[in-house]
Amino acid sequence: MKTTFSFRAALLAGLSGLLTCSALAQAPASQPISLPEVIELALAQSSIAKQAVTNRETSYWQFRTYQSNYRPQLALQGTVPNFRREISPVVQPDGTTGFRPVRYNNANLGVTLTQAIGPTGGQIYLSSAVQRFDDFNSSARMYNNQPFGIGLTQPIGRYNSLRWARRIEPLRYEESGRQYVEERENIAQRITELYFDVLLQQVNADVARQNVQANEQMLRLGKERFQLGRLSQSDLLLLELNLLNSRKALGQARLDAQNAAVDLQSYTGLAADALQLAVPEATANVSVTSEQALALARQNRRETLAFRRRLLQAESDVAQAKGTTGLQATLVANLGYVNSASNFWSTYNDPQNQQQVSLAFSMPLVDWGRQKSIVKTAELNRQQVEQTVAQEQMTFEQSIVTQAAQLSSLREQLELSAQADSLAQRRYAIARATYQVGRISLTDLNIALAEKDQSKRAYIAALRACWVAHYRLRALTLYDFERQQPLAAK
Repeated sequence: MKTTFSFRAALLAGLSGLLTCSALAQAPASQPISLPEVIELALAQSSIAKQAVTNRETSYWQFRTYQSNYRPQLALQGTVPNFRREISPVVQPDGTTGFRPVRYNNANLGVTLTQAIGPTGGQIYLSSAVQRFDDFNSSARMYNNQPFGIGLTQPIGRYNSLRWARRIEPLRYEESGRQYVEERENIAQRITELYFDVLLQQVNADVARQNVQANEQMLRLGKERFQLGRLSQSDLLLLELNLLNSRKALGQARLDAQNAAVDLQSYTGLAADALQLAVPEATANVSVTSEQALALARQNRRETLAFRRRLLQAESDVAQAKGTTGLQATLVANLGYVNSASNFWSTYNDPQNQQQVSLAFSMPLVDWGRQKSIVKTAELNRQQVEQTVAQEQMTFEQSIVTQAAQLSSLREQLELSAQADSLAQRRYAIARATYQVGRISLTDLNIALAEKDQSKRAYIAALRACWVAHYRLRALTLYDFERQQPLAAK
């Protein structure tokens, strides 16, 4: 691996700077920015990372809304004032209707404390209300006071949304937390891809620059040999063509590097300006078996919760279909005290007892198969969800197994690419020196040059594949294999 480290050192020394960010403006211009630094900055300030934070906060407040449905609700309601001055129809003692001018104020005020009953879907409440009526034509005033009342509203045979929400919403909230971690890892993976896109173009530009310098030197040497009659005009023209092509390649590489930098900048929110990208070291050599990765994914990934939630949601839809058809009833019961008087405080003297019990129901007698079709549709939808979830779960687990199996192969390919690059660099140096003393042809030199350039690009590509696979496996398992701990939301 010494050849690998020497190559990295040489590559770092030759890379031209194309990126920077405003957050690192205080750093020296020659200091390269590493992949972890770019990821950290992007996760802190990029728009896509902020969207992930917003989605997480939205899920939190949705969960708070769900929790509030099971807690007591205290409300103040009323109509104050409720004044009217109009001509209204008034029924006379003889049964006729007369139109009389009226002026009155009919105001009311009440406080209600309600508490949902999750297991049954009902609601119990405590209330206190007072009503005041002022008849300004007759200068009369009346109070109707209910100092205390308690009641119950209980659906029978209906869909209980509270009971199903208690099973589904906690899964949805925990799922959102895992999704947030997953989105951050996906962002890191995408940044890694863009980072290496820029780095590859930097390598291309550096290779092209070195090739221009080498071709300029070879052309000077070729002209001297041509004047001495030791080089043919065809080879001299080929040297000039090599120089033109290398200059053309340098210009294109710089343009490609700028375009790649723009893509990285637009995704991460970092400003582009002459700062080097450091060539990352190889990923940590960790051994991950397919069984281990699959177990971690089942434990940490949101898909495990999502599959359970979707199955519960399908069952909830079936229960709702059954709860909105067939026999439906609502039991209402309340009791309390009430009194009326012309003086407010007199309403508390000897209040009257009041009760109410009612059972309202509805049952279809002939619906021409409507109830059966609604329930059957919901059951078939549940069956389809079960089949879809089973297929998605199989695909998800297969992707994890495949990714874990590829990790060791990619690591091996990286080591081989590093060795091949080192050999190609040495071979080109020997071929160049041999050509200068006239012992090999220009064609052989060009072949060695092409192999040198190709091996350098192949190493960067292999390094890119390893880092992308590293973050993809982290996202698939939500586990940090280097620190041996699950990834947590920050």
